[in-house]
Amino acid sequence: MTGDENTQVSARNRVGGKVTAVTKGAVNSEIIVASDSGEPIAAIITNESANRLWLSNGTPATAIFKASSVIIGVD
Repeated sequence: MTGDENTQVSARNRVGGKVTAVTKGAVNSEIIVASDSGEPIAAIITNESANRLWLSNGTPATAIFKASSVIIGVD
């Protein structure tokens, strides 16, 4: 996703950056991607996916999300 112009996805919301943290649990991993502007984006993915993508600190990555999956909260 971070350099292959031929990759296409239906989601329009994409934020490029680098992985800054990978916290593995029993089944899932929390991945933090710092956007190019420095803002962190957190995602929970399976450990299998984290391993398949070879995610570690410094890995270039793109956070992709659909508007129907975003939850907003306020205090």
